[in-house]
Amino acid sequence: MIQRILFLIFLFLLSCADEGPAPTTSTRTLYFPEIGSIWERATPASLGWDETKMIELDAFLTATNTRALIVLKDGKIVIEKYLGKQLVNTTADFLPTSNWYWASAGKTLTAGLVGIAQSQGRIDLNAKTSDYLDEGWSSLTDSQESKITVRHHLTMTTGLDDEVANSDCTDPGCLVYKADAGTRWAYHNAPFTILDDVIFKATDKTLNDFAKQELFDKIGMDGQYIKTGDNNVFYSTARSMARYGLLLMNRGKWDQTQIIPESYFNLMTTSSQNLNPAYGFLTWLNGKSTFMIPGSQASLNGYIAPNAPNDMIAAMGKNGQLINLSTVRGLVVVRMGDAPDTSQVPYAFQNDLWEKLNAIIIN
Repeated sequence: MIQRILFLIFLFLLSCADEGPAPTTSTRTLYFPEIGSIWERATPASLGWDETKMIELDAFLTATNTRALIVLKDGKIVIEKYLGKQLVNTTADFLPTSNWYWASAGKTLTAGLVGIAQSQGRIDLNAKTSDYLDEGWSSLTDSQESKITVRHHLTMTTGLDDEVANSDCTDPGCLVYKADAGTRWAYHNAPFTILDDVIFKATDKTLNDFAKQELFDKIGMDGQYIKTGDNNVFYSTARSMARYGLLLMNRGKWDQTQIIPESYFNLMTTSSQNLNPAYGFLTWLNGKSTFMIPGSQASLNGYIAPNAPNDMIAAMGKNGQLINLSTVRGLVVVRMGDAPDTSQVPYAFQNDLWEKLNAIIIN
């Protein structure tokens, strides 16, 4: 009798194991909004989410100067909130049509554009930067400069000194040697901005024209890059930010059309070097054992966002501009707004936001 009971228990456990893992984008039905303003929705109740926790989320968003928050589940809008005014000292409310800057969250957008140009044979990740720009684009010696490739710009490992007086400046005199390319990770805006010139030289199109023709028009994004100081800053609506997040959540594929090659997407969203495993190609990665933060050479133990899904991929920008996505959970989270804290990228705020979201997204 005991043997029979144990055998029945074994069969029950075996049947549970056959249920398999959580669905991924290969088994899950995803919704992709058509170009325009129509976007299908799912209610939190229909997903079994805890709507009673929305009050706490609203209070958190208000307290952290949030302007827009969008949460997609399998492509459909479940949460969409707009708060505050379009600009300080104005009376116009922040709306779905309001534009806002992405700040450094736009780095992940540029990474996608490089991947598209690579798929067209216009950019070689292992080519020297000087193959696209004139030699002497930096103040390095010829030998030092020739070691820097496009890949080093994507991975923040150019070795250029991020402690110069103006780390945004792309003039040769501002691009100073600190270490050999590939031997030091440092969050540095200037080498990133150099990629804009690489795209222009490689494609013979302005950054806005290339982005519009090869990406925005294909997935229904609006927005444009605007020269701000030394940087090209991208501005768009929150929904356009969500469209790009949905594209990434489906591994660079919009419905049935591959926009960013999957082979490049894999490089973009896995550890690009051993110095900071939480960094891919201009993209932050959760679930890594250590991470580094801007302005520091210290390696910190633990996940960059312990409250977020382990597989989360993140675009993070100054003053809390965020695109977070989890392929395993079918989630895209977008946040726009003013500064929630004083950090250069909002990794602590991002973690706090997920604490509030986890109370709602209970399954």
